[in-house]
Amino acid sequence: MAAPSDSDSTQALLLDIEGTTTPIDFVFRTLFPFARRRLEQFLLQHGSEPRVCEDIRALKSQRQADAAENLNPAPWVDDSPEAELASATAYGTWLIDRDSKCSALKSLQGKIWQEGYRAGELRGEVYPDVPLAFERWACQGKTISIFSSGSVLAQKLLFGSTAAGDLTGFLRAHFDTTTGPKNAPQSYAQIAKVIGAAPAHILFLSDITKELDAAREAGMQTALCVRDETAQPAPSTHRVIHSFQEIFP
Repeated sequence: MAAPSDSDSTQALLLDIEGTTTPIDFVFRTLFPFARRRLEQFLLQHGSEPRVCEDIRALKSQRQADAAENLNPAPWVDDSPEAELASATAYGTWLIDRDSKCSALKSLQGKIWQEGYRAGELRGEVYPDVPLAFERWACQGKTISIFSSGSVLAQKLLFGSTAAGDLTGFLRAHFDTTTGPKNAPQSYAQIAKVIGAAPAHILFLSDITKELDAAREAGMQTALCVRDETAQPAPSTHRVIHSFQEIFP
């Protein structure tokens, strides 16, 4: 199994978010519905801003790719600014309903969530063992980074507003799908270069086996995070953990 080696040889930890540091329900029952409800109004209010215009252009490009693959995405009409915003709303909603990892969608979601966090309507959620683990690993001299399909902005908002306080000070770096797909070994090789540690000295924790497979192919240590201790995970060649307390206690 690709289990963590001894503590001294592991210099860095790379963490997924959903199902690893944060309950899946928080993502699917709080964050995604919030963005879905606010998408239209957000685009109407901010659709002319350069940073949002860039997201809309990227959405249009992704929609063309989806259409080429016969995925039957929502139609796109851009004969007027109003029509394009309506198209972006319809297509963005279509993506949200499919749990798409589209980078443009993730960028828009992050901006919408930012308004929610600022207004006090949202607050980041992590498992109870996460703050203690962050503090413990930091004391051990290990760096901690995040690799999530959620945008870097969304990651910082989540970890910056937990019930345990602002945890972003423990995090060295944030990576999202602009680095590359989470199931591609090249993404993890690139992350290792940015972190400045050999892949063999990095431990990646995730609840998704395909992501762990890719990280291991890139040379990283891996562990499968199964938060539900009553669950019976499929046989895995990755070490299975149920709590961060099991990692370098």
